[in-house]
Amino acid sequence: MKRTSAFTLTLLAAAAALVPAATGARAAAGPGQVCFWTEPGQHGQAWCYAPPGYAEAENGTQRHAYSFDSRVGDSVYAISYTTSNCLYREIRRDDYSENWEWAQKIDGVSDNKMGCEQG
Repeated sequence: MKRTSAFTLTLLAAAAALVPAATGARAAAGPGQVCFWTEPGQHGQAWCYAPPGYAEAENGTQRHAYSFDSRVGDSVYAISYTTSNCLYREIRRDDYSENWEWAQKIDGVSDNKMGCEQG
């Protein structure tokens, strides 16, 4: 059996500390946020929104948010733009989905319905 020196182990541990977390690692939504992931089960690329206002979905989640977790105190609204109007889907406090039916609809998130129709 080959022996590994303490120096080599120290170098390996230091190198491992420099490697970023895997893309598929789950990151929980923090207080006051709703987070969306590009894959079911809260995996893949993540993007989080915190009120107030409207924000376009980012980090690959626009029209590709297959799961979400909300820790926002009040409801927020997923917004989807169509060719003639817009739709909203209410996301309530502590709401979540591991395989969201709105995955291919979300364009952004707002703290209000923005005059959209329920979708």
